[in-house]
Amino acid sequence: MSDSSKASGQQARTDVIVSVLDDAFAPLMKADPTAFRAKFRTMARDPHAFYRGTACLFFHDVLAEGIDDPFATGDAARIWVHGDLHVENFGTYLNSDGRLVFDVNDFDEAYLGRFTWDLLRFAGSLALMGWQKALPEGDVTALTESYLRAYLDQVRDYVESDDDNDFSLHLDNTDGPIRDALVTARQRRRADLLDANTAEVDGVRRFADHPSVRRLGVTEQADVVAAFQAYLDTIPPRRRSDRDLFYELRDVVGKSGFGIGSAGLPAYNLLVEGYSQALDNDVVLSMKQANVPAISRFVDAKEVDRYFDHEGHRTVVSQRALQVHTDPLLGHTEIGGVGYVVSEVSPYEVDLDWTSLTEPSDIEQVVALLGRATAKIHCASDEDSTEDLVDLQVEEAITEAVGDREDELVAWVVEFGASYAAQVRDDHALFVGAFREGRIGVTATA
Repeated sequence: MSDSSKASGQQARTDVIVSVLDDAFAPLMKADPTAFRAKFRTMARDPHAFYRGTACLFFHDVLAEGIDDPFATGDAARIWVHGDLHVENFGTYLNSDGRLVFDVNDFDEAYLGRFTWDLLRFAGSLALMGWQKALPEGDVTALTESYLRAYLDQVRDYVESDDDNDFSLHLDNTDGPIRDALVTARQRRRADLLDANTAEVDGVRRFADHPSVRRLGVTEQADVVAAFQAYLDTIPPRRRSDRDLFYELRDVVGKSGFGIGSAGLPAYNLLVEGYSQALDNDVVLSMKQANVPAISRFVDAKEVDRYFDHEGHRTVVSQRALQVHTDPLLGHTEIGGVGYVVSEVSPYEVDLDWTSLTEPSDIEQVVALLGRATAKIHCASDEDSTEDLVDLQVEEAITEAVGDREDELVAWVVEFGASYAAQVRDDHALFVGAFREGRIGVTATA
């Protein structure tokens, strides 16, 4: 390829990147340009950070460009999928049964689609991480295969089991880095989270002043309080505390400083009385505006959109469809006709730490469990999930679609992951250049 042809191709790809990001984020960029400068500079840090922030570009490439998918056929082409599955979207949480569990997290991009989309996106992420750790290509291939084989094994286990909820990763059946995360979560205390975010005022807690929070004006506070009251009606009845004291609202603040995916989204923290009047039992809730999921921009979303009142409703329904034993405080509301998700800010959430994972043998142990966790979100749901958009046995649909082509599926996903990771590394450099030149939404100068 001549230098001029290469430059032309890079320019065309840069135009695609700029267009897709602008389409996905323009309203949020306009609403909070400072947050998006921070988001884009975080994405500029390395190719995987860029990948995390560009689910929209991934689905543009997979869907708008028409990548052939010979495996997600029949019912397996329309199940609940995570929508942004990458190696850093796994961690711990305290489930509604009081058990610390390691599982997939962050369901903001969840939507209906092909089961293969989550596998492809994870494979690209794993290949990028392997490249950044300077792992040989053969090791990255083997790791991706281990993830996929474990996924398929767990899907088969669900077919053969009478109980879709019988698999989970917890303190008693894990070791290595995953158990380390669970142990760390177990050592956390609610009082420590409260002490870090609140101060005692006249015998009760109030949110402490901090650069990441802001006090609300009278009108905005009234809107948030009304939204909180409406949210209470969306908690499933059996999860609702029978103590009215629990939901007494103590304080409300605006909140900023969220991760890559939530830049520019309005959010609030709410402090409620909790389990008793003891100061160490107060509960912090997050009320965050829900965003339009990337998948919905590239598929016919009319039927799905009609099902939901707003994106907050969609996010909550999808999380209950994808996660067993969800946060009992999970619910939704709206402010000014815009949907919000409400959930507890839990002290027991610890993300998997990849920094110390450098040897392929150690990583293999982890990714095999992540493959099983991925199968779990596809095949098992919370008992409070009442949606009927997917009214079928997902494990049977996937098994039927794959048939005797497991080796072919594994090879296809592995090849995609490696090739797409190479594309992302090139895209990252183009993105950094375009951002520095002020081509993406908000310029580099504030």
